[in-house]
Amino acid sequence: MSFDSELLQQTPDSAQRNFTLNRREWLKLFGAGLLVCAVDAPALQESGARSRGSEEENVSRGIASWIHIGSDNRVTVFTGKAEMGQNIRTSLSQQVAEELHVPVDSIAMVMADTDLCPFDMGTFGSRTTPQMGTELRNIAAAAREMLIDMAAGPLGTNRSQLIAVDGAVVSPSDHRSVRFGDLLNGQQLVKLIPDDPALAPAEQWVVAGKPVPKVDGRDFVTGKHQYTSDIARLDMMYGKVLRPSAFQGVLSSLDSAAAEHIPGVTFVHDGDFVGVAAPDSNTARHALNAIKAEWKAPEQISEKDLYDYLRKQSSTPAQAAKAERGERSSAHEKGSVENGMASSDKKIEATYTVAYIQHAPLEPRAAVAEWRGDKLTVWTGTQRPFAVRDELAQAFHLPLTNVRVVVPDTGSGYGGKHTGEAAVEAARLAKAAKKPVKLQWTREEEFTWAYFRPAGVIDVRAGARSDGTLLAWEFHNYNSGPAAINTFYTIPNQKIEFHTTSSPPLRQGSYRGLAATANHFARESAMDELAHALGIDPLEFRLKNIDDARLRAVFEAAARRFDWGKRPTAGHAFGIAGGFEKGGYVATCAEVSVDPNSRGVSIARVVEAWDCGPVVNPNGLRNQIEGAIVQAIGGSLFEDVHFDQGRVLNPHFSSYRVPRFRDVPKIEVEIIDRKDQKPFGAGETPIVGLAPAVANAVFNATGKRIRSMPLTV
Repeated sequence: MSFDSELLQQTPDSAQRNFTLNRREWLKLFGAGLLVCAVDAPALQESGARSRGSEEENVSRGIASWIHIGSDNRVTVFTGKAEMGQNIRTSLSQQVAEELHVPVDSIAMVMADTDLCPFDMGTFGSRTTPQMGTELRNIAAAAREMLIDMAAGPLGTNRSQLIAVDGAVVSPSDHRSVRFGDLLNGQQLVKLIPDDPALAPAEQWVVAGKPVPKVDGRDFVTGKHQYTSDIARLDMMYGKVLRPSAFQGVLSSLDSAAAEHIPGVTFVHDGDFVGVAAPDSNTARHALNAIKAEWKAPEQISEKDLYDYLRKQSSTPAQAAKAERGERSSAHEKGSVENGMASSDKKIEATYTVAYIQHAPLEPRAAVAEWRGDKLTVWTGTQRPFAVRDELAQAFHLPLTNVRVVVPDTGSGYGGKHTGEAAVEAARLAKAAKKPVKLQWTREEEFTWAYFRPAGVIDVRAGARSDGTLLAWEFHNYNSGPAAINTFYTIPNQKIEFHTTSSPPLRQGSYRGLAATANHFARESAMDELAHALGIDPLEFRLKNIDDARLRAVFEAAARRFDWGKRPTAGHAFGIAGGFEKGGYVATCAEVSVDPNSRGVSIARVVEAWDCGPVVNPNGLRNQIEGAIVQAIGGSLFEDVHFDQGRVLNPHFSSYRVPRFRDVPKIEVEIIDRKDQKPFGAGETPIVGLAPAVANAVFNATGKRIRSMPLTV
């Protein structure tokens, strides 16, 4: 699975839960206050919910989003989104504060708890700000108007004379006011929001659009904050799972006598699943090592055969289109590429490759599972808590109401934590041990048994007139995915296709930016090749073929900040690239040097211009962009999964190179704040521009065109 639509097709559907609490339960959990509900089918669908089928047609669409205002004037906001270091707790709080007219520090965000939060498909696809942020703004605005309505009586004036300010309804004419909490006076009200509540336009934002310190930031830097690996339960045991000797391995023999005789150890063997639970992690490790097992694995392809294999195992375009389900088809064709090529003065034809890489999260997968009768609670780091709840329910044949998934803030995901393997494993061990069990994957397990960013092969053929006008574009992606596959340049003759691979050699799935990184790398490298063939400046060539004003603006902003056109210092060279995906526009300029002896590439400076509509939190957005650039350095220069016969050969940080402090260049971010646009997400697209910009700079430095990621000079 290499992209969102494919991931959603292959993951079990998540039923929308009709979450209801009676008055006593509400008061017990939250005290008196105002509950605002949004039963909003279109918004729910935008968050990713889908019908489950005839057997569950009567399942209510339920509550899309909700907010609770307590008698102490504290605001509790519930969202199914997960916090993985992207700082959405802060930006979502800002958006609620903006519309509800309360201080940011009065808001507590309850996130990714399937028993308390409304259904959400997951935290991926740069959807939090444009979709969840908008939903919460709508609900906060509706709550504000309800509170003003309620205050008209106690304040003895027409509601048109009242405003909401800092958690109170105020009558400006006589300076009287009533706090939200006092206004509610123990009431518990449930309301439906209107379809189109009045929202503050971005030009008038007071709280949103401004830098705000990270919510709970002190807890993160002092170590007070708890991740999944910090969770502890009474009488908790520690679990370990026996892994096969290679991918697709089948257990052929097992001798567990030594492990079963270790005091306090619970041994579990169910088919090919073998695991232990012990009173402490050292005993669990000792018990696992005491198990003698033999595995049989089939012949599998190795890294050296990867790209030929991906091509040979690819589907036909018709099959790929069918797999993409009609409107989602990645096959695109207009005009005649052959006619366009025949009319071109300059032509290029090239093949680009992209390696498998790890997500390499700082926190490997972890889960704590606890059974109470036939009810299961699991704490785990995942981007899709409701999907993991479904996995658990299916694995143990439980109704969804008997499974609760709680996601503590997670030590990064990058698209790699959509699935619930660790949660299911911990629950299996906990069920056998009849005690809570914590299971933490090792780095080697994370680097071997989690899924990878897909490798890919991309063929490009293009042509242009001698004046730089693009005439023909043919683009074929094998395996890495269709995200951002269509060109954003104005070209009259195009043929663009994604070809799925029937049996990829490694388990693959979503990664930050999905295939947008691969497709931008190939597209922007090819554009550079064609510009050099024409003898035209690469920036000038791009601008000549861009009609989109926002895309043109980011290229111009990056070039201006970078001082494009200036001669680089001796031994250095410049490169440029840009693109568009998920509503975000990006342009990246890179300055590199290449060591004449080691041929190692060093990135000296990066300038990235970014437009994602109106900016909610400038500091948070800047951090996202800088983080994406640093992560992109790894995929551009170092990261590569080495494998042979179903075995990963570099499953540790000692042998799998990620960016280090010395690799980080000077980074300058130019943010274009488009308050006239709706908001778009910024978690993914900033990663796509670095690799092609660096590759293009390497060509300018060496005269050698590198068409593979990672770049090997």
